[in-house]
Amino acid sequence: MLIIGDHTFSKDEIYSNAPSAEPERQLYFCSCVKEIVKARFESDCASGEALLRYGSEQLQKMTEAGAFATFHIETYGCQMNAKDSEKLGGLLIRSGFMEVDTEAADFVLYNTCTVRENANLKVYGHLGYVHSLKKKRPSMLVGLCGCMMQEAEEVEKIRTSYRFVDIIFGTHNIYKLAELLFDRLATGRMEVDVWEGTSEIVEDLPADRKYSFKSGVNIMFGCNNFCSYCIVPYVRGRERSRDPEDIVAEIRRLASEGVKEVMLLGQNVNSYGKALGSPISFAQLLRRVEAIDGIERIRFMTSHPKDLSDELIQVMKDSEKICRHLHLPVQSGSTRILEKMNRRYTKEQYLSLVDRIRAAIPDISLTTDIIVGFPGETEEDFQDTLDVVRRVRYDSAFTFIYSKRSGTPAASMEGQVPETVVKDRFDRLLREVQQIAAEVCCRDVHTVQSVLVEEKNTHMDGYVTGRMSNNTLVHFPGTEDLIGSIVNVYLEESKGFYYMGHREG
Repeated sequence: MLIIGDHTFSKDEIYSNAPSAEPERQLYFCSCVKEIVKARFESDCASGEALLRYGSEQLQKMTEAGAFATFHIETYGCQMNAKDSEKLGGLLIRSGFMEVDTEAADFVLYNTCTVRENANLKVYGHLGYVHSLKKKRPSMLVGLCGCMMQEAEEVEKIRTSYRFVDIIFGTHNIYKLAELLFDRLATGRMEVDVWEGTSEIVEDLPADRKYSFKSGVNIMFGCNNFCSYCIVPYVRGRERSRDPEDIVAEIRRLASEGVKEVMLLGQNVNSYGKALGSPISFAQLLRRVEAIDGIERIRFMTSHPKDLSDELIQVMKDSEKICRHLHLPVQSGSTRILEKMNRRYTKEQYLSLVDRIRAAIPDISLTTDIIVGFPGETEEDFQDTLDVVRRVRYDSAFTFIYSKRSGTPAASMEGQVPETVVKDRFDRLLREVQQIAAEVCCRDVHTVQSVLVEEKNTHMDGYVTGRMSNNTLVHFPGTEDLIGSIVNVYLEESKGFYYMGHREG
């Protein structure tokens, strides 16, 4: 039996009273979890255990926040995961928890990534650490969610070798956190709820945003591209676009709350809207977002080169709000390797696209992703990649050594490149990228640029840090009250990858 408020219920009674529709169902379970942790907290306060566990300062903060337990979320991977963690945090706050910046919390949740093997290894390293914490305090809860949990072998490994983990769920049902947490609290058993896929998109979940003045906004989920090296379509599922009315309504609400900048998120935003009952292009969605009062900056990620349309280029050219920054992953400069990657464009097509973008938007900042050492890559293929880097002259590039992911076609391809060769190529590529970026990123020195102030500078007293439209960082003298404002800054000096400046006006 469970005590919820002033009443005692059986688990079955609580479930029979739960709404069937979402998000009302999860908000109901948030209230149930809150009553459970509240009762335990009050008991611990009465016994003095709460003071020993939290200390007087944190206990005071919890009391002021109306919280009865603490949580910590470790987020790995992309902006999609970061946005998911905001929703997970929102559900936990609604359930009576307060966020802390340490894994020594009442509930620790790892939102995992599995794009590269190293990401999985990091998770297991953290699990070893948190297990030592849980041995000292068995009531502590540990959860795992995200992309890594969509791999059946990883889930089985955790179920059998990491029995101290309490909750496991994947990418398709993050909105069910409150219900899963209630189940764990009610039964004491490990909860495992991993879905192979879903067509459902749950709107209006509470979210705990990191910034008050900018926010990510999911416009779609999943991916249909099946690049041969990538596991994302298998763990994120097929593409599902949100209704444009829901997206616009969310951004209007964000604007009313003081948000100035939105980042539209999708594995490939260029595919947005194709499968909706009333199809709409990504460019058309951007026009609707631009019309929203209060929104001053619009960013988006990620844009696949294979279907970046001339319509989108025109919208970016005409827009006063869309930021002058485009992340355009090339992955390789070799047409032969691009075909093996199933990228569906050639080196020449990519360079032609860059030319069209630059002709329309001369001040655009281009960034990219590049993989070195893909199976079968020869020195000639690698030289093609260097050629693209030299011709495009990226502002920055995320460079990766190819990581074999089981379950992807590339994992079984012949011609795996020796580690020493890959390392040599990676180092050569990195030197080229960094040298060009240092030259490119100084182009705006001695000009005045609009900067969105994001935070107090942690390394220089009396300074703040902001970001230009093209995504370049700027440090300049200022006070914390500027955070969230867009101000004009004179760029005095380029430091290669950031500017030093002073406020104008």
